Amino acid sequence: MPENESVVIRPARNVLGSIRVPGDKSISHRYAMLAALAPGRSRFENYSPGADCNSTLGCMRALGCSVERDEKGAVVIDGIGPQLRAPSTPLDCGNSGSTMRMLSGIVAAQPFTSELIGDESLSRRPMKRVMDPLRKMGAEIAAIDDHAPLRITGTRLKGIDYAVPVASAQVKTCLLFAGLLADGQTTVEEPIPTRDHGELALRAFGAEVHRSRNSVTIVGGQALHPLDAFIPGDSSSAAFFLCAAAIFPNSNLVIDGVLLNPTRSALLDVLTGMGSRLSVLNIEEVHGELVGTISLTPGKAKPFEISGALTALLIDELPVLAATAPYGAGLVVRDAGELRVKESDRLTAVTRNLEAMGAQVEQAPDGWRIPGGQNLHGAELESFGDHRIAMAFAIAALRAEGDTLIRNSGCVAISYPSFFDDLEKLLER
Repeated sequence: MPENESVVIRPARNVLGSIRVPGDKSISHRYAMLAALAPGRSRFENYSPGADCNSTLGCMRALGCSVERDEKGAVVIDGIGPQLRAPSTPLDCGNSGSTMRMLSGIVAAQPFTSELIGDESLSRRPMKRVMDPLRKMGAEIAAIDDHAPLRITGTRLKGIDYAVPVASAQVKTCLLFAGLLADGQTTVEEPIPTRDHGELALRAFGAEVHRSRNSVTIVGGQALHPLDAFIPGDSSSAAFFLCAAAIFPNSNLVIDGVLLNPTRSALLDVLTGMGSRLSVLNIEEVHGELVGTISLTPGKAKPFEISGALTALLIDELPVLAATAPYGAGLVVRDAGELRVKESDRLTAVTRNLEAMGAQVEQAPDGWRIPGGQNLHGAELESFGDHRIAMAFAIAALRAEGDTLIRNSGCVAISYPSFFDDLEKLLER
């Protein structure tokens, strides 16, 4: 679906069935980057099909690695690191903030200059949060008002102790990747714990990483080995289907092979707190990550508040929780100012679309207050070019009265190209 196309969502009566979601974006990004630094061949089944993770693969090619898909569709990367090759063209990160921020930590340690570029949306997103610590490690970085494009002249980095001012798993991973290639020891201290996929990925590739409370430490100069892995289903993608099932009284949904990392499973606790009945089955550990099957049936709706550390853990799931909150018993979200600097200003995007559907919603500088027990109607909505907004309101539209049109809905290809097809398979009309 071209990005500028629109989709019409018709109301549904129920969500029934089972599904597998595409490979986790966060893990796919990190595995691809570390595979480039691990001499030899790595192979990843169920690598995320989204445009963001394909941007990371393109950058790995530009840095001298062979990147192919085998006859089974798995991504195969022939790593050449830790020293990569100077790119002949800018490293195009597309719409992917994950690619630009985390890759900055790698190219900052290379003996050449790289230019990292992105689309219009990415060029508005803040990069000072990685530029400042990388400069402290010795890198030379030029930017336009602390935004992309970034021109990074690599050097022999030195390890640092750095307290991250705003909790961010991308920034933490950037600095751990830089620390892996630096002289000495690098310690990253977080204000609150964030997703630990970077630490687990480094360990899966053979590096030692140490955590102590809210800090993570890596010693530079460690050698990585290639990895053969099956990437678990993306829990943020699963969130849309879980929220869809939660708003229909007779739903019964099963999601197989999904990531259950404790730093990503807060949504399950929230949905339980909001009244849904969840079961987690067949749990196993794969390269440090927990994987299992989730079953959800709805229950009696309860009001809920999300704030503090919980907000940080749910940052990607907040749009769909808010979009479906009017059908529940009420939701308050605080401490979510970070949503303003995502692919869109997600606080405002959610508010405008809910209001267009007739919902009462109070937007705060860092969140929302959304009363429950509301009836919404179909409307013409904007995706704001943001994949998570498009998918969130596809879910909200399922219980609305009348059809809903979502403009520029092709942006879902950023993370989940088959989203609308997969959603349709679960709907009872």
